[in-house]
Amino acid sequence: MKKSTEPAWTLRPAGLSDLEQIAELRALVMRPDLERLGRYDEHRVRQRLRDGFVPEYTSVVVADGAFAGSVTMRPVENGWWLESFYLSPAVQGRGIGSAILRGLLERADAEGAEVRLHVLQGSAARRLYERHGFTLEGEDPVDVHLVRRSGVWQRQPA
Repeated sequence: MKKSTEPAWTLRPAGLSDLEQIAELRALVMRPDLERLGRYDEHRVRQRLRDGFVPEYTSVVVADGAFAGSVTMRPVENGWWLESFYLSPAVQGRGIGSAILRGLLERADAEGAEVRLHVLQGSAARRLYERHGFTLEGEDPVDVHLVRRSGVWQRQPA
């Protein structure tokens, strides 16, 4: 029998019971970039997530049967705000992030909606977003502001 190369993952709706696990993952994955920028605060990195957590816009990533991350996408005027996307280092590099992002972008494209997000300056995550059609909209000393217009990476030459 041929072994499947497809990643074993799924998304499920988040609940309040997921909050602390997501906050801990956020602290873990953001720490290197925040430390590099001189902005890591052990309490604040978790509290910012707690203060803005709205389960109805958040999905939990389950990979190989276990918690592996979360993604939060909120509706905003003219589209969507990809507020957060955290994957456990244990599942990074397996194509899960790209697959989840493709699904979110297909939904936005079906609506003709733009998607915006921020990444920290120097974050490796920026490359993932740029591979999926996000372009620079602006930046400041801490954040890079990216936007993806509807359908940009799916268009094929005639």
